[in-house]
Amino acid sequence: MTSPPDTQNIQSSEDTNDTQDEHLDEFPYEVEMSLFDHLEELRQRIFYSIIAVFVAIAACFVTVKPIVRILEAPAQGVDFVQIRPGEFFFVSIQVAGYSGLLLATPFILYQIVRFVLPGLTRREQRLIAPVVLGSSVLFLGGLVFAYFALIPAALNFFVSYGEGVVAQQWSIDEYFKTILLLLFSTGIAFQVPVLQALLGGLGIVSSKQMLSGWRYVVLSAAVVGAVLTPSTDPLTQSLLGGAVAMLYFSGIGLVKLMGR
Repeated sequence: MTSPPDTQNIQSSEDTNDTQDEHLDEFPYEVEMSLFDHLEELRQRIFYSIIAVFVAIAACFVTVKPIVRILEAPAQGVDFVQIRPGEFFFVSIQVAGYSGLLLATPFILYQIVRFVLPGLTRREQRLIAPVVLGSSVLFLGGLVFAYFALIPAALNFFVSYGEGVVAQQWSIDEYFKTILLLLFSTGIAFQVPVLQALLGGLGIVSSKQMLSGWRYVVLSAAVVGAVLTPSTDPLTQSLLGGAVAMLYFSGIGLVKLMGR
């Protein structure tokens, strides 16, 4: 006696799903390596990354003056002064260091992917390219947002507050400490949707669970805006906090589209 057609179709569909799950949970690049081999490969990846960072920093240091002019552009109407010998030289090293690290980031990410790839299942490997690409785009988006929105807002607040009372002559060292911190902290804060997509893709947290905690997220975004912005003006803090909250809700929509 044969099973009804519907039962056969259901059984066949379940078998297909089980086969697909087993396929996604396989380790296609799994290679038997000893602990010493793993440590040796890690040492090589770190060495290559360090070399790339130093080369990028050296290249940025050679062309540091145009980079400095670009970063000074948001501070219109302000004169920068060097209040101690060698101040601009050390600022140039600092700017070249941040810029070189930014330029070397794609190569560093490549080394990280090559190191962790053999230990990932097919399911996890499918998340690598979207996560790396999304993280890079959002980090650059954070830099652009900080450069064109946060930094001008913060500087305009300080200039207008002291207008008519003090001359706007700023230490170049303190200026670059402020804006470099703001640039990179904003780029890191913009990684929120990537983290959400990663957690959702791995089935750790669902979009419904993310949405249920929206009150805590709004409060956390306000705290992040206050902590990450080196200036104390409420406009800059509100801009960054609002951007983080919007990114979080965008991440919920992305996880929802992923079917999680």
